Amino acid sequence: MKTVLIGGKFNHIHPGHIWLLKKAKKLGKLVVVIAHDSHNKREYALSAKQRKKNLEALKIADKVVIGSPTSFFGVVKRYKPYVIVLGYDQKMPPGVEPYVKKLRIAIMKFRKHGSHSTRKLLQANLC
Repeated sequence: MKTVLIGGKFNHIHPGHIWLLKKAKKLGKLVVVIAHDSHNKREYALSAKQRKKNLEALKIADKVVIGSPTSFFGVVKRYKPYVIVLGYDQKMPPGVEPYVKKLRIAIMKFRKHGSHSTRKLLQANLC
C-alpha cells in the first residue's frame, strides 16, 4: 500500500481536519505528522504528545508521528510517501520541494471543507 503523508499543527481538531484526514486516508496508508512544539511563534494550546494522542484516538491515521524540531524534510525522507496532502491553507515547507520534485512525490491540495477553521472556532470560543 502506498504511503500518504499529511502534516499540521492539529492544535484544535475540528470537522474540517477530520474531513481532510478521511479524504487523505482513501489514497493509501496514512501517516500524519504533528508539528513539533518548537514550530510555532506562540506556544501551542496542547503539547505535541497530547495532539498526537488526540489524533490517534480518531482512528483514521495508520500512524501518527511528532515531526522533527528542525525540519519536515527528515520525515519526508523517512516515510518516502507517494503523495503529500496539503490543506487549503498550507504550503510546502521550505527546502522540501526540490527533494519532492526529484523523487516525483505528488502534491495534492484539497479545497476548504465548509467554513471550518481553527481561527474562527477560537474566536467563537468553540475550542
